[in-house]
Amino acid sequence: MSTSSATDPQPEYLAPRARKPQSSQLLRTLSEDQLSFPNGASKTPETGVLTTCSGRNTPIPADAPPSVKATSSARRQIRAQQKHRLFPTIEYTARVSHFDPNSEHHDFRGFFVLFWIGLAIMVITAMLRNFRESGSFLIIRQWHLFTENLWELALSDLLMAGSTVVALPLHLVFANSNGILRWSRMGMPIQSLYQAAWLLYWIGWPFIRTWTWTAQVFFTLHILSLFMKMHSYAFYNGHLSETRRRLNALDKPETASKAAPVRYPNPRSRLQDNDHEDKPGSDDTELNDLREALAFELTSPLGQVTYPNNLTIRNFVDFLFCPTLCYELEYPRTSGTDWGELFYKSLAVFGCIFLLTVTSEEFIIPVLRESSHQMQDVDSIVEGALILAETISRLLFPFMVSFLLVFLVIFEYICGAFAEITHFADRQFYADWWNSCDWLEFSREWNIPVHNFFRRHVYSASRGKMSRPVATVITFFISALAHELVMGCITKKLRGYGFFAMMLQMPIVMIQRSRWVKGRTLLNNILFWCSMILGLSMMCALYVLV
Repeated sequence: MSTSSATDPQPEYLAPRARKPQSSQLLRTLSEDQLSFPNGASKTPETGVLTTCSGRNTPIPADAPPSVKATSSARRQIRAQQKHRLFPTIEYTARVSHFDPNSEHHDFRGFFVLFWIGLAIMVITAMLRNFRESGSFLIIRQWHLFTENLWELALSDLLMAGSTVVALPLHLVFANSNGILRWSRMGMPIQSLYQAAWLLYWIGWPFIRTWTWTAQVFFTLHILSLFMKMHSYAFYNGHLSETRRRLNALDKPETASKAAPVRYPNPRSRLQDNDHEDKPGSDDTELNDLREALAFELTSPLGQVTYPNNLTIRNFVDFLFCPTLCYELEYPRTSGTDWGELFYKSLAVFGCIFLLTVTSEEFIIPVLRESSHQMQDVDSIVEGALILAETISRLLFPFMVSFLLVFLVIFEYICGAFAEITHFADRQFYADWWNSCDWLEFSREWNIPVHNFFRRHVYSASRGKMSRPVATVITFFISALAHELVMGCITKKLRGYGFFAMMLQMPIVMIQRSRWVKGRTLLNNILFWCSMILGLSMMCALYVLV
């Protein structure tokens, strides 16, 4: 039987009736009251067992090819077992953020409220001072930064986001080609060249148009986010296309390769075959196990979507809006949108931007302006160093506040708002990074979506051919380049301070994990916070004044 194209409807025998999963992880995922179940599945309140209100369980035809039987078997068993997939997989499950009222960390919310009260006191004090000095409560001299290039920014952002859709027709060509254009031959180089050209063009666009730094930073961050999404979508589906091609080839086992599938390494293992997992048996048993492993890879973790039925415009656009950077065939979803929560998070976004503007207007820009004038009249290196040190000390508190506000507006409110819009159930966009004892721990917990992307598509991909330290260096190197790019957009300068500071984290981590320092949790957390607060203000002072 020939394989169906990506646009053909999914056969009924590939859509089994929803059933209660046996996996404890999936039980936790699917037992939430807010989760929705595809194909009309629902959960009875008395027993908690999944049932279906519609749909049929069509038996597989007797003359179905082995690939169809293997795929159907994988869909039936996907919820009853946990297997190590070939491609590094992110485990998405229904979770709320730390600051959500329903979080198990709700006892922490008192400090959260205190933080907002402190900011309110800061703003009220600034307003009273402005009114006494100028007769106006607020003087926003940066307002033009938010209004200039607004329509050009919106149109450019729309075109930039729309151009990522090219990854879908490109993949359809790669998936349906049996010649040189298949993914494992020229498909991957073509996709990589398109991504490189796409990134260079759109990164250079704001520089050509001489946008304000606010517009350029927003646009650059969106570029980097969509670039990671496009890369994850293309390379994961490319892997699935080769897996499906091999599964279909096993319909004629006498001519197909029966070598064990190569598994991509997870963060704690090296690239290796799965020979050690195979139990000795007959040729038929090994062949069925191979089919099962390949079919399992083509099925989503929740068991409702099978490649290539995901290759649609709707699926791609949905992925663009989901607050994650790693593509999966399926994500856990909530039953609907909480409009009150969406309104609250949207309002909080504008509130945080307002507070960031007031903080920079009252406590950052005046300091930098004064120090910049003083640096023009310095007579010695010592005097310049003293001015720089004073500037850094005066910026410590404002930048700590700005850092916390940026964290909240991105990971708690913007990501949370898009999670509500898309019904995305996994809201753990960060962990308790404030308890970090070193920079490696901070990088894992402060920005979980980016960490997952680098772990899956950079670190794990590098581990296939090199050692763990080298893969770690490559991961930090790429991250440092991205940070330097953002700093260059803000200051219109490429000095390398941000890149150097990022790479300096690696030897610092080695020291913190030495036997003399490791285990001293309080000391390491103090050192982490001191270096964080000092580093932010120092980076700003260096880029602006030097």
